[in-house]
Amino acid sequence: MTPITLTQLTKRYGRTTAVETLDLHIEAGELFFLLGPSGCGKTTILRMIAGFIEPTGGTVRFGDDDVTHMPANKRQTAMVFQSYALWPHMTVAQNVAFGLDVRKVPPEDKNRRVNEALTTVQMTAYAQRKINELSGGQQQRVALARALVIEPRVLLLDEPLSNLDAKLRLEMRQQIRDLCKRTKITAVYVTHDQKEALSMADRMAVLRDGRLEQIGPPAALYTRPHNRFVADFLGETNFLSGVIRGREGEAVVLETAAGLLRSTCFPQDLPATGNVTCSLRPEAIRLHEANGSPNHFQATPARTIYLGEMAQHHLRLEGDLLVKAFELNPKPGKANAAVACRIDPRDVVILMD
Repeated sequence: MTPITLTQLTKRYGRTTAVETLDLHIEAGELFFLLGPSGCGKTTILRMIAGFIEPTGGTVRFGDDDVTHMPANKRQTAMVFQSYALWPHMTVAQNVAFGLDVRKVPPEDKNRRVNEALTTVQMTAYAQRKINELSGGQQQRVALARALVIEPRVLLLDEPLSNLDAKLRLEMRQQIRDLCKRTKITAVYVTHDQKEALSMADRMAVLRDGRLEQIGPPAALYTRPHNRFVADFLGETNFLSGVIRGREGEAVVLETAAGLLRSTCFPQDLPATGNVTCSLRPEAIRLHEANGSPNHFQATPARTIYLGEMAQHHLRLEGDLLVKAFELNPKPGKANAAVACRIDPRDVVILMD
């Protein structure tokens, strides 16, 4: 297993900076995600790790080896592309063997490794089929087998599920994660799909304009975003302005459009007074549960979207401010009747900007 260390990694194209002085350490055997909107630099970082793009500055290390200026074919990495890039005139087995043929691996060893790779992705029965005889999910597994068969130090995945339909993407998420964990390979995965990253990653980095915004396990980034960008990018949330009114034990007391709210999730350097912005996830707002408990407030339904197992409520607060709340297994309610709401102080997240 190989750790990856990026130190002050930078890439500029003329006056345009694609990646700015990035410091990042990926643990050996980790499934690590680079996540962000289009143009944030995530694919540029992946290609610098692969050796396809020369950095403007900084270093790339695999373990103790500095590979910053090493040619791509010497780095022992394998890439799974968005388009799969499979040869249509070859069989499945021939596609998987292609990298071994380039490396002039002896036939006996080659056949063994091809069989092992196809077994790993559960495609042994399809070894003699042509690529155009396979489904999208099967082609994706062939691309994975072709990457794994060369026994790379690092596996790189560039939005490998984006060409699949929604149901198949869900199935393949767990298969790819299981494969990476079973082979114990260090994998770097690029995506702009938040659900994909949240459901698969050991850790993830959210990027914006070539800079690292936040890094950590998926649950930590989702429930404890550092700033407005991360909170907004990782799913739906409500942004609520507030004024700090003091402390109550371990909680910060805020005056908001929902009344007085207490927060136990805030930056260590939060000032004693001033204006702040909070993130309140829609699923964290509990309906019909106030009963005089802390962090309760009243809201008036503005509209509701019924989705069967869930309802999306748009609630009107003081000052005509709308917030969104999710309700599982919704029950019919009286239209426009005031709703008692509650949110746990741990779910009132005071942001750094």
